Amino acid sequence: MRPYRRRLQIIFQDPYASLNPRRRVGDTLDEAMATHGLHPGAARGSGSRSCLSLVGLAPEHARRFPHEFSGGQRQRIGIARALAVEPQFIVADEPVSALDVSIQAQVINLLSDLRERFGLTMLFISHDLDVVEYLCDRIVVLYLGKVMEVAPAKALYEAPKHPYTEALLEASPRPDPEARRDRRLLEGDIPSPVDPPSGCVFRTRCPYALDACAATVPALREVAPGRFKACIRDDIL
Repeated sequence: MRPYRRRLQIIFQDPYASLNPRRRVGDTLDEAMATHGLHPGAARGSGSRSCLSLVGLAPEHARRFPHEFSGGQRQRIGIARALAVEPQFIVADEPVSALDVSIQAQVINLLSDLRERFGLTMLFISHDLDVVEYLCDRIVVLYLGKVMEVAPAKALYEAPKHPYTEALLEASPRPDPEARRDRRLLEGDIPSPVDPPSGCVFRTRCPYALDACAATVPALREVAPGRFKACIRDDIL
């Protein structure tokens, strides 16, 4: 699995818990490169400093411990650790949810720049719809671990095809206090993932649900070029 682990890396949600508090930042980056045989000898220290520079940190930060950094800086270190082994694919698991809003924008722009610079493929996991719209090319909408809709970002935000996607977009706040929208509020509580409803897992809260929704697990099917949804109804949205 080691060759695959070099190609696949992850950026964790909590930038403090994901770093060893007893290890200097430089040692953390060196360990990643040493594990995969990258930049042997004296070149390894240079590689660590180069990774820090890529994420907007100074080379001398390699001598510090994680507790000496702010939350945004620690997340940059987590990004540097992922980049240290020159991956092709990165999973970014809620990488900005633990950060202040002003710092979130910096980290999001950094991820966008790195993706373009190195040609990275990134799986970005988030509950923030505005961030997803800004950063992602293609979106997968999940409910209770089931895929509800898959679509290009622009098309999904302009015209959602699944009732759950519609509800998510309607619930997203808008920075205009004068704006008024007709919102269809979802009723009921989210079911337990341990004991999900029969048929479509969203049916207990779906405003368009039919009796047939309880009997059939809807397949994810293509309803337009490049667009997929898991819903038995085609007469809505």
